[in-house]
Amino acid sequence: MVDPHVPATAGRAAAFFDLDKTIIARSSTLAFSRSFYRGGLITRRAVVRSSYAQFVYLLGGADHEQMERMRAYLSSLVTGWDVAQVKELVAETLHELIDPIIYDEAATLLEEHRAAGRDIVVVSASGAEVVEPIGEMLGASRVVATRMVVEDGRYTGEIETYMAREAKADAVRRLAEEEGYDLAESYAYSDSVTDLPMLEAVGHPSVVNPDRGLRKEAIARGWPVLVFTKPVSLRDRFSGRTAPALATAATVAGAATAGYVWYAARRRGRSAGA
Repeated sequence: MVDPHVPATAGRAAAFFDLDKTIIARSSTLAFSRSFYRGGLITRRAVVRSSYAQFVYLLGGADHEQMERMRAYLSSLVTGWDVAQVKELVAETLHELIDPIIYDEAATLLEEHRAAGRDIVVVSASGAEVVEPIGEMLGASRVVATRMVVEDGRYTGEIETYMAREAKADAVRRLAEEEGYDLAESYAYSDSVTDLPMLEAVGHPSVVNPDRGLRKEAIARGWPVLVFTKPVSLRDRFSGRTAPALATAATVAGAATAGYVWYAARRRGRSAGA
């Protein structure tokens, strides 16, 4: 196992992270189900269904079949949603819902890679409207996520790019070409066997809280198996001491989020006055 805080000896390198159950302890998309309910986007029944899906996901991960069912469910669920409203709801509840469920061990790993001069890239099957603000909060250099088709400001229900399985590996290779990353010197982390192609694309793969299939592959290949168990708020983590780059990035993202929420509230107020 290569120490992640040792600087790379060859070209520029990156650390590619899956998001759900790798950096955070839950499904990022399902975590916002109650926010979407309060915003009138989904029914109480959909909230219950999302809670059950979250439970199943945490219990056993998501294999290929489950990923496909999840894709079909989310695609049908968001059809007709106003994209601006989704972004507003995510911005308003981002720190409330996501900040407390970031793995302490993942936060440390992000710091070590950043200190070693590697770019942090979050690669997730969840929607970009959810993943991009989380990536900004974490101080990620780039975010690659699932993108839905949008027409007239609303989701059509069609998926433009589903960032799962081989698509993740393709995205990693494209980024390597664009940014000049040396994949042999790069790292990747995931919990799911569906991300095996992404892990195979880099020189230093590690598995985090792996599902049964991925654990079997990791043992057979001699890959490091990491166990993350301590969700912690970034604010609590850095309270009482000087915040490193990760905390600084979180502060900047928090300020940007606050500004967006203020703007949205002001816009609503103007509309009401009119």
